[in-house]
Amino acid sequence: MTRQELIKLIKTKQSFLCVGLDSDISKLPKCVLDSEDAVFEFNKRIIDATLPYTVAYKPNLAFYESYGIKGLISLKKTMDYLHAKAKGQCFVIADAKRGDIGNTSKQYAKAFFTPEGDFDFDALTVAPYMGQDSVSPFLEYAGKWVIVLALTSNKGSDDFQLFENADKTKLYQHVLGVAQRWGSKDNTMFVCGATKADMFTDIRRIVPEHFLLVPGVGAQGGDLEQVCRYGMNKDCGLLVNSSRGIIFADNGSEFDTAAKEKAMQMQSEMASYLKRL
Repeated sequence: MTRQELIKLIKTKQSFLCVGLDSDISKLPKCVLDSEDAVFEFNKRIIDATLPYTVAYKPNLAFYESYGIKGLISLKKTMDYLHAKAKGQCFVIADAKRGDIGNTSKQYAKAFFTPEGDFDFDALTVAPYMGQDSVSPFLEYAGKWVIVLALTSNKGSDDFQLFENADKTKLYQHVLGVAQRWGSKDNTMFVCGATKADMFTDIRRIVPEHFLLVPGVGAQGGDLEQVCRYGMNKDCGLLVNSSRGIIFADNGSEFDTAAKEKAMQMQSEMASYLKRL
């Protein structure tokens, strides 16, 4: 999906919602546990319920890899379903946080971005700690996106990301400044957590035109209004993720209806912010 296609999708759906498919099998409703593939059945019902209100889905690979081959089969079936049912209607992100020496990153890129790798995601989250040669292999695929970790929403992010050098530049600011030169606004996004919304003005000073993937709204306490106030640009420029707050909104047989209602609420609020552009 190109940048212009993503922007058009946001305008059409009046939404910049990303639903995180963190499908923890220990939290799945009992009504799906007897299915041949409980994780896929859960994901399928979540996708059917939320697709009109979301522009992106983000499977977190940990919740699939932790169950070995069986988990990867569930992920493959989920991706096949998205490609068949929602092609052109959503942007799909592999939340895998990869990043290694160049030759290894080439294999990761093949795994996530090509049909031979079985998944064919639109985007992949990448850790930039090892530098440009660990990220550039992901940028070689036309129409695919790299989403670089910059300022994350977890408590431990302060350990490194807020470290200041002698001129008071914080590490996350340095990451934003350097990593944006590896690609462009057409193939590079940055992860910036909603729990750090007060820093979005500074983030936009460094990367005014790039899209930001924003986790942390909902269960982690991030505030959507604050994120939009300080993080939106003229093209919206945001994909705001909610995982637990939507997919586990209810644990009963109508869990998908509850997820639909939560997604609808977020889409409605997002539409009001989009009208201000």
